[in-house]
Amino acid sequence: MIRLGRSLVLPAVWGAFAVTYKLACPLAQAESLGARIVSSAVFLTVGAGLILHVRWALLRELRQLREVAGATQNVLLRPLPPRVEGLALAAGRLSASRGASVGGDLYEVAATDHGVRVVMGDVRGHGLAAISTVAAVLGSFREAAHDEPELPRVLRRLDRALDRHLRERARAEHPAYGCAPPETPVAEEFVTVLLLEIDGDGGISALNCGHPWPHLLNGTARPLTDSDPLPPLGPFPLPADLPVLDCGRLLPGEALVLYTDGMEDARDATGTFFPLRAVLADAARVPPVSPQGVIRTVYAQLLRHTGRLPSDDATLLVLRNDRTRVPPQQRETACAARPAMELSGRRRDERRR
Repeated sequence: MIRLGRSLVLPAVWGAFAVTYKLACPLAQAESLGARIVSSAVFLTVGAGLILHVRWALLRELRQLREVAGATQNVLLRPLPPRVEGLALAAGRLSASRGASVGGDLYEVAATDHGVRVVMGDVRGHGLAAISTVAAVLGSFREAAHDEPELPRVLRRLDRALDRHLRERARAEHPAYGCAPPETPVAEEFVTVLLLEIDGDGGISALNCGHPWPHLLNGTARPLTDSDPLPPLGPFPLPADLPVLDCGRLLPGEALVLYTDGMEDARDATGTFFPLRAVLADAARVPPVSPQGVIRTVYAQLLRHTGRLPSDDATLLVLRNDRTRVPPQQRETACAARPAMELSGRRRDERRR
């Protein structure tokens, strides 16, 4: 109320001046050409002053709203520290909604007693409508990552939190509550989720529900694994058995790049998809890989490729292992064992299917 009162003082003064001039000033009553020109100039000045004042007030309100929105976004997707338990981190996000830096993508890195746990996810849709779902999933992960000793139990906590959130939304959006029918029915909502756990030796364990697999950077770029993911959270219940996939080790100097499908789905004017893997391979050509450098390179190439904001939120998270280097013999053994572990994982998945 005080702000509103202050913003009306100057327009009221200018309006009173214009009325007083019209009613009390003899020049305003004169019919000569010079008097009319002076009167027109007075009213033009008053009108321009009012317009500038309104514009200034709107810009001030917009700045304040942006400050509040920025603070809210930083609480929801907290800025990551540069290092966590010997891992160098960098993250970037590009929202499909102009003026917003948070949409339907989510990520978090937590150093826990069970290892460094990472979540990357993508809520159906983008922009403000997806933020409440992002908040529900992230809030659950930030607790479950520390509480649950096993990765499958973390995933089940996320699934329960999402189910509870969607049921509450369904009740709030029901016509009986006086709301208009929602543009996106809650029954069609889903979230892709990738959970990673990196232990003290760099061992990577993963659970994937419909999300793109990360890329491993070690002089080139390749998917961490080609195993089939589980269905996204939301439409289908989780299976009773949730086998954790062993993805080998993240060796010192190597980096993982997690991303949302807004990266791979971005197209240029001719409909050509963004070549994410080739761009990552370029960025990884000269080791050691810089997480911040990868972020800058990928987003610069993405905007150059599309020539505009992408049609979906595009998020990138880079983790580089800066822990103590292992002896060369142990490194060669780990590198040789990784393809065998991936082949074993594929055969295990084929037998299960």
